[in-house]
Amino acid sequence: MAKLYFYYSAMNAGKSTTLLQSSFNYRERGMNTMLFTAAIDDRFGESVIASRLGLKEDAHIFDTNLDLFVKITNQLNETPLHCVLVDEAQFLSKGQVFQLASVADRLGIPVLCYGLRTDFQANLFEGSQWLLAIADELHELKTICKCGAKATMNMRVDEKGDAVREGASIEIGGNDRYIALCRKHFHEKLRGPQL
Repeated sequence: MAKLYFYYSAMNAGKSTTLLQSSFNYRERGMNTMLFTAAIDDRFGESVIASRLGLKEDAHIFDTNLDLFVKITNQLNETPLHCVLVDEAQFLSKGQVFQLASVADRLGIPVLCYGLRTDFQANLFEGSQWLLAIADELHELKTICKCGAKATMNMRVDEKGDAVREGASIEIGGNDRYIALCRKHFHEKLRGPQL
């Protein structure tokens, strides 16, 4: 039986690198993959999944209006598919998470989703919330805080490196806007210098 997987982490844990490696492994064995990334994240160009290591691959883009089940079914009618991989899965809608579950359940194609668990205010993203709720398997990809402990939080920072406490949940950025921290240092940085 095919499964829906969710690989989650804080920023800079190698999610895109892991996704691209998984796709390569399938294709190296003569199997076809279908890759998706969020339309909202065009830092590396439209419809491109790129890693900080320099790996990149063309992908289909999704926004909240795309029916992923229909898109994947249409592709399956043209060519066999052995795996669907989704980058920036935190930006999926609830409906799209259930569509991907249907791809696994009804079409028998494994679906591997990669994304952040929470935003800079420690709130779950919609896609992550529903993947955590219904995915068959959950896997945390680990990265480290400046102290060496496991980083689980995403801190948004301004141009001086100070914590940003307010703003929209979604603001696209990389190392210039976000740092991965352990919970202790996340809260310390939010509180500011103590008296």
